[in-house]
Amino acid sequence: QLQLVESGGGLVQPGGSLRLSCTASEFTLDYYSIGWFRQAPGKEREGVSCISSSGDITNYADSVKGRFTISRDYAKNTVYLQMNSLKPEDTGTYYCQVGVALTHCKGGMNYWGKGTLVTVSS
Repeated sequence: QLQLVESGGGLVQPGGSLRLSCTASEFTLDYYSIGWFRQAPGKEREGVSCISSSGDITNYADSVKGRFTISRDYAKNTVYLQMNSLKPEDTGTYYCQVGVALTHCKGGMNYWGKGTLVTVSS
């Protein structure tokens, strides 16, 4: 069974940066598009960004464009989300998902890790 592991979250001040990682045990991410999602307390999970299997197509939610960058390292079987200029509204638990549709970063395989918590606060 696919097991996704997200990491890299933490407490950061507004304007700060974090890099999140998504990897999988005993499953190769190389052949799949990958999406990052976040869920703030009391809100629904929303798509943040996604990347194609080849890494040449990316998509971002309007709220993070110009601040977040998604990338992947095939040698490490890992997908990253570099988050810069963080704002309090970026606070939430971040998850990755395999096989999302790139047009809207949704609709992937129904496997979710535990997520990694990002808190942006002064």
